[in-house]
Amino acid sequence: MTEPTHPWIETQATVTGCRYQFARMNTLTLGFQTQDKFRIAFDYYAHGQLYSDEFQSPVAIAQNETIPVRYNPLNPVENSRSGQAGSGRTPLMAIGIAGSIVLSLIWLAMLRGCS
Repeated sequence: MTEPTHPWIETQATVTGCRYQFARMNTLTLGFQTQDKFRIAFDYYAHGQLYSDEFQSPVAIAQNETIPVRYNPLNPVENSRSGQAGSGRTPLMAIGIAGSIVLSLIWLAMLRGCS
């Protein structure tokens, strides 16, 4: 028997900070910058308690601006914006690993051909 799913409750969050993320050279991302360049911090109230979180955004959002957020009524720390914090590194990391394997195989083939 599955548990009933509870609808998430929508509320307004207040942006507390917006920080530009500079492009960094990173071996896991192969030096590529993600599309989401701004780190947005926000606060929201749920069940009379204040919660804070961050997410990445392709556009800047001004401090003190309100944004819609949905939260899980059974666990208010879970919200609809926190799932957007992904960095997009997984596909690039997979490409990097695959590239390393291919280059290693080519190198081994070249060494074997020299014998």
